[in-house]
Amino acid sequence: MDAAETRIKTPSFTVLQVTPELEAGGVERTTVDIAAAIVRRGGRALVASRGGRLEDELAEVGGELARMRADAKNPARVIANAAVLASIIRRENVDLVHARSRAPAWSALWAARMSGRPFVTTYHGTYNAKSGLKRWYNSVMARGDRVIANSAFIRDHIVSEHGLASDAVTVIPRGVDLIALDPAAVSSERVATVREAWGVARDEARPIVLLPGRLTRWKGQTVAIEALGLLARENDERAPCMLALVGDAQGRTAYVEELEALAQAEGVADAVRLPGHCADMPAAYALADVVVSASIEPEAFGRVAVEGQCMGRPVIATDHGGARETVLDGETGYLCRPGDSAALAEAMRSVLAVTPSERLDLGDRAAVRARRLFSVQAMQAATLAVYEEVLEGRTHE
Repeated sequence: MDAAETRIKTPSFTVLQVTPELEAGGVERTTVDIAAAIVRRGGRALVASRGGRLEDELAEVGGELARMRADAKNPARVIANAAVLASIIRRENVDLVHARSRAPAWSALWAARMSGRPFVTTYHGTYNAKSGLKRWYNSVMARGDRVIANSAFIRDHIVSEHGLASDAVTVIPRGVDLIALDPAAVSSERVATVREAWGVARDEARPIVLLPGRLTRWKGQTVAIEALGLLARENDERAPCMLALVGDAQGRTAYVEELEALAQAEGVADAVRLPGHCADMPAAYALADVVVSASIEPEAFGRVAVEGQCMGRPVIATDHGGARETVLDGETGYLCRPGDSAALAEAMRSVLAVTPSERLDLGDRAAVRARRLFSVQAMQAATLAVYEEVLEGRTHE
């Protein structure tokens, strides 16, 4: 019996996840969630990354950060990172390597092959390819011993783009924390803190529409501002609701200035808030009356739509990508044409026109379905099952 077989037959095992950074995106959140599951199962969870604001949370769940320039895309650095990762794998006796982004995935693939360790990937996005070279670059995410897709939409994309058989891809929907996203667990004090941070007056009677997501054009913030402008012009030039564009600009100051100028041009500057990153998203959802995901390009999964539904909030999402799996149009939320401010305005008008009790009923239906299908616990269990299958398979080779 070799050392690898001995390790797999005991509760202790070591997984190295590789991701560019640990900021506030869905990839980073999933990385921390899986680290927590590994530790609870009795394993050791290493994360090779540049780090970021989720470092402390990783440590709290028992994960360990192997700090390195995993976000580098320079070919020379990617090659050098392979040697760094191989050293970590051998030194820390890593059993399995799990990559979550393309550039570090190439480094992780080479390191895993050099070290004789199994290699798993999670395909987190569509990774648009406009050339054969870019398609080859993206293909690393389909080269795992097991390939995970975070939605059926992404599975179908992998099959079409890289020629894998459908049954060669495991669909594991991204999960959300049902405990944190429990409306009953969010105190009025937390909601008041968020309200104050956003500069929303206590006597503001207009409903709040929340669009969470990092400030980047494809997330559709400009579409939302234009939609609000259309509604304002129908309402005697007064915006019928507040619009909170909550997310980290990640250095895109020019885009923030563009959003501010657009709000001014649309005559809705007084109703638009750009508060930056929010550390208490459950309270943000609790403060909101409606949640919007206006992404112009397809979301691989669309965590915002699921989180909003779990908090019992009506959700409007664009009709493509993972949103078609997470939002049932007219039943648990609304879908509208991507990049179409008039369509988004119509959806917002519809949601805002219903009575509070009707809005509550819609939110309740959404919460029941989202909580049943998209829990973080289900995602963790399914991912650990993949790890176990891969590692057990290695012992029988």
